[in-house]
Amino acid sequence: MSRKYQNGFFLFGIVVLTIMLSRLDYAEVWRGLCHAGYWFPAVLFLWAFLYVFNTAAWWIIIWSQQADSSQPMPFSFGWLYKITISGFALNYATPAGLMGGEPYRIMSLAPKTGTERATSSVILYAMTHIFSHFWFWAISIVLCLLTQAMTPFLAIVLLSAAVFCALGIWFFIAGYRKGLAVRAMNILSHLPFLKKWAMPFIERHCEQLQQIDRQIAALHRQSPRTFITAVSLELACRMVSALEIFFILHILMPGVNYIDCILILAFTSLLANLLFFLPLQIGGREGGFLLSISALGMGTSAGAFVALIIRLRELVWTFVGLLLINLERKNTRS
Repeated sequence: MSRKYQNGFFLFGIVVLTIMLSRLDYAEVWRGLCHAGYWFPAVLFLWAFLYVFNTAAWWIIIWSQQADSSQPMPFSFGWLYKITISGFALNYATPAGLMGGEPYRIMSLAPKTGTERATSSVILYAMTHIFSHFWFWAISIVLCLLTQAMTPFLAIVLLSAAVFCALGIWFFIAGYRKGLAVRAMNILSHLPFLKKWAMPFIERHCEQLQQIDRQIAALHRQSPRTFITAVSLELACRMVSALEIFFILHILMPGVNYIDCILILAFTSLLANLLFFLPLQIGGREGGFLLSISALGMGTSAGAFVALIIRLRELVWTFVGLLLINLERKNTRS
């Protein structure tokens, strides 16, 4: 990636991170950190481990696209791990999420694999990441049915969520079979504020978009084991990430149930993703924690505490991701 684009991504992230830090109540933050004690470093370390899952899923997607799988990858796993963290940092800080991290990943990877392979692997990984969310929500619906007392309101919520998950899973399976690049650009070409940009882009890059779709379909058709492994890694990441909520709630209630933590994460992530247009998902994530934790009878104070600690974790890892971008800039300069 050119130094100009690296500088642009870095400065954009710094500006957004500064705005987010200015909105914090630092007295509340300090009280929360004191109350969390050593569990807050444990939460930070957990995400260092979880990013390994994300990197491994992306790694095997890139590896499966090599013409000769016996050849070594043109970069190390550690380098891809750094790009993964930085990509998620930009997604956290960007309204509409994927508009920040995915372009950075493509531009970082393109010099090593070529633009088309970089683009298709990033699109494939983004599809896999989102696809795993739908399976995580579907599994959580089953867990909720097995563990929670049913009420009319809960039944309506679960039925609505089940329909949403079924539609999402169907959409992505169709996308894997036929490709998603052309379809996504065609959708953008009908949106009021984007169609003036999208339509000329499709005309200029029609062949490249079709080639990307062929590569996406090839992974699903020719490498089903790779496809299943990538989705499984991302799904495992979702399940293990509930440990974060378990660690935090353990401070307040040592007998907390891990399945309840999975349900809290599922509902909160569903609500936050429905509000994808908010930078750092402000309000959506906090509201999700308050609603889901209160619904399980743990009180609003527990929901506010979990939301605070997770928000701090996101800010720390956003800073780490931006720091890694800065280090990459210096390496490029040298």
